[in-house]
Parts: sequence; structure tokens; C-alpha cells
Amino acid sequence: MHLSPIQDLAIQALTANLVGAEEFDRLFLRVEFIEVEGDILFVGAPSEEVADEIEQYWEDLAAIATRVLAQPVGLVMVLPRLRV
Repeated sequence: MHLSPIQDLAIQALTANLVGAEEFDRLFLRVEFIEVEGDILFVGAPSEEVADEIEQYWEDLAAIATRVLAQPVGLVMVLPRLRV
């Protein structure tokens, strides 16, 4: 299921509340919460370095996504977006 822009923004807002403005701007500003497949949330990050850093928050992101989407999210896959 692809996330709607509203769902993406809701996850971003709750993430910003969790990590604080400075950390959110550093890591999550250009991140996109893309889709849920089964119980896996797929997240697009602007680079591999950012993706690696965001992975430390996977449990928090899973809990936030579970709340926003009203369905269980048990795993978060943070993948760098390919630049074309």
C-alpha cells in the first residue's frame, strides 16, 4: 500500500516531535515514507549515509507508522534513492 501524502506528513510530524527539530532537519528533511508491504515500511533516504543513520530509529518509526496507519509495522527498510 502506497502511503498518501497525508500519511507521509503525519509520520514526519510525529518523527519531528520525537527527535527534535535539529535532528529532524539533519536526517529526515528529505526523507519520504513510501509504502507498507505486509508489515514492512519502506523509507526513501537521500543518500546511503543518511539511510544508515536513520536505521537507528527503526523501532520508533515502526511504532509511529503503526499508530498513523492503524496497522502493524514490524520492520522499517530505509533505502537510499537512486539519483538519475
